[in-house]
Amino acid sequence: MSFTKQPRLTVLGAGPGDPELLTLKGARVLGEADVILYDALANNELLQYARPDAITVFVGKRRGLRSYSQDEINALIVENALLYGHVVRLKGGDPFVFGRGREEMLYAEQHGLATDYVPGISSAVAAAGSVGIPVTHRGASEGFRVITATTATGELSGSVAEAARSRTTTVILMGLGELERIVGLFSQHGQANTPAAIVQNGTLPSARLVTGTVAELPARVAAAGLGAPAIIIIGEVTRLARPEVVAAEAFAAVAYANVA
Repeated sequence: MSFTKQPRLTVLGAGPGDPELLTLKGARVLGEADVILYDALANNELLQYARPDAITVFVGKRRGLRSYSQDEINALIVENALLYGHVVRLKGGDPFVFGRGREEMLYAEQHGLATDYVPGISSAVAAAGSVGIPVTHRGASEGFRVITATTATGELSGSVAEAARSRTTTVILMGLGELERIVGLFSQHGQANTPAAIVQNGTLPSARLVTGTVAELPARVAAAGLGAPAIIIIGEVTRLARPEVVAAEAFAAVAYANVA
């Protein structure tokens, strides 16, 4: 096979969901890609920027479809780069915020590929902001931390316990499945009554918001029927959620409960 293109990888952040939040550089890079490997949290509308002849492969986790392991994805990156040239790895949010982006770049570099990174807007900030919750606010929070709920082995992250002892804003990604344990830890550290919120599908028209105290979250999430993808926000800043969004969600929760 005659081939002159340089095998290379670009790890690209797709942003928090709203396709208009992709960066200009991100749109350009998608248009240059020979192959696009995209995740479940990357909005499919972003593929409109791809060339008509570009190869697009879904490698995320989605119910009813085959899931690729990280090792398989790493191998696909190298294989496609050697065959076709420029591989773009499109990942939700920012690839360097619990997205394994640098991990994939290191693997590619070990196999002789040139690599690049294009940041994306992280859901840790944007999903909260989309419903009016800032991660910092004068008089309410002088800092924030972003943590993942679980470790690589599936255990509850030690960072959750550290955050439970803090009074800065805590944003927890991929934590809805561990909500009961997270609430338990924060409650043990005297934060049962701390204001909190959960945002599902932040920045999208389908966004949902639940607010309350830490202790109230599990019941309110169940009543509203919230599911992943969602972020958990704990701290005084959650009181700043836009009133009209809170009111709409309260109405929806009552309607849901009455139907159930």
